[in-house]
Amino acid sequence: MAPGPLSSRVADLCQEVGHRLGGGTQAQVFDVRRRLGEPLRVAIAGRLKAGKSTLVNALIGRRVAPTEVGECTRIVTQFRYGTSDRVDVVRKNGTRASLPLDEAGMIPQRLGVPRNDIAYVDVTLTSDHLRDLTVIDTPGLASANQAVSAQAQRFLFNEAPIDDDLDEDSARALSGSEAIIYVFTQSVREDDVQALEAFRSMSARLSSNPINSLGLFNKVDKLAGSGADPWPVAEPLASDQAKVLRRVVSDVVPIVGLLAETTEAGRLTAADCEALRQLAALNNSERQVLLASVDLFCNRESAVSREARERLLRLLDLYGISFAIHMLVQRPQLATGELVRLLLQASGFMRLRQTLDQAFRWRSDAIKAGWGLSSLEKIASHAERPQDRELLRDAIERVLQQPDYHRLRLLEVAQLVTTGAVDLPEDMQGELTKLALSTDPQWILSLPGAPTDHLVKAALEAATRWRAYAVAGASPAQSRVALVAHRGFYLLSQRVRGQARFN
Repeated sequence: MAPGPLSSRVADLCQEVGHRLGGGTQAQVFDVRRRLGEPLRVAIAGRLKAGKSTLVNALIGRRVAPTEVGECTRIVTQFRYGTSDRVDVVRKNGTRASLPLDEAGMIPQRLGVPRNDIAYVDVTLTSDHLRDLTVIDTPGLASANQAVSAQAQRFLFNEAPIDDDLDEDSARALSGSEAIIYVFTQSVREDDVQALEAFRSMSARLSSNPINSLGLFNKVDKLAGSGADPWPVAEPLASDQAKVLRRVVSDVVPIVGLLAETTEAGRLTAADCEALRQLAALNNSERQVLLASVDLFCNRESAVSREARERLLRLLDLYGISFAIHMLVQRPQLATGELVRLLLQASGFMRLRQTLDQAFRWRSDAIKAGWGLSSLEKIASHAERPQDRELLRDAIERVLQQPDYHRLRLLEVAQLVTTGAVDLPEDMQGELTKLALSTDPQWILSLPGAPTDHLVKAALEAATRWRAYAVAGASPAQSRVALVAHRGFYLLSQRVRGQARFN
């Protein structure tokens, strides 16, 4: 994925000043430049058995990450695009041990390196899904007695001293994720909120906040019994959870992770679909008995073999099986490809993909640019030579003065508001969040399909409202936020007018 205009400018800055810096500082700046050209890194976090690895497989489009608890599920695993499939076990001393995928195309359960010697597992795959997204699967969070497991702290956030646990290469590889998906099941518990708060407080280098964090409400099919439709319960529950977590995630998306993995990874075979067709052909009362429980579905006599039914359960569970059968009863001639598409839709994964595009990828340029600038500021503060410090700070200031970089200020103040550091009226908070999270003027201004002159007028009116709020009745903190929003809407009006002139 080609870097966006904001991150490209920061990369150019690194190139411009890098050759004029001292050795150690120069290497750090060039490392920032390299990272800016890489895909957005998204860390998958959550409790043990929340379905993180199932989600990883769905995102990758292949069943590669083991979903059963084992050696490799307790170690950070990075999935990125490559020209060949490869598994490298990266030791803490920086050396690598290469392994093939197992016969099922998955990471081997046994890694061949003592666990205490492993920094992380680096997996490259020829999956188009990974061309613009690097996925990092983290060890599961611990029990309610411990908000974030030692493994997650050590590997993801580099909490432990590097010389004791991680070499510098491993720390750089794992501590720079720009976004988090937090996976949970059933209702949000207090320790889930504590865990998310812990992620935010610990992750200075990760910059975890509601702007780049997403909650994933997994296994919603378990909300309803015997394969019943869970969505009438899942949607309002997810909305309630989003309100509870609004200070730590940007949205909560409900999903049936197993269905998403099965359909996205292409696991449903022609034989599986034929077994579903045979089940759909049974009389209604027999189907109802079979779908009453997992035990009955597996053990009751049926024209479909027990092995075939057990495989369907592993792939779809009762909800997916019940949904597929219902579709086939309604449309007996339904093609296999269309059935898979309907199952994918029933999983909720399409909404997750859309949310990822809106929440992360649309924002990835600003997220990466913000990460790059904050990294350069830290490098400047620790530079040994005074001239290096001044050179970097002057270059950063020149970049920040450019109008396009006001988007970074918008993200910064939106974070202050969404985390509760600065209170705003609810309607103004929503308006600011839209301005910070998108470049689409119709969506920002809630004017779908509006002509250019209406958009320009609405943007200028919004700029005036925020300016008036800043100077009349706002606290000093609110006023600072309002002035950033005022300039943001004014620049939006200029951009819309300029685009109309160009077109």
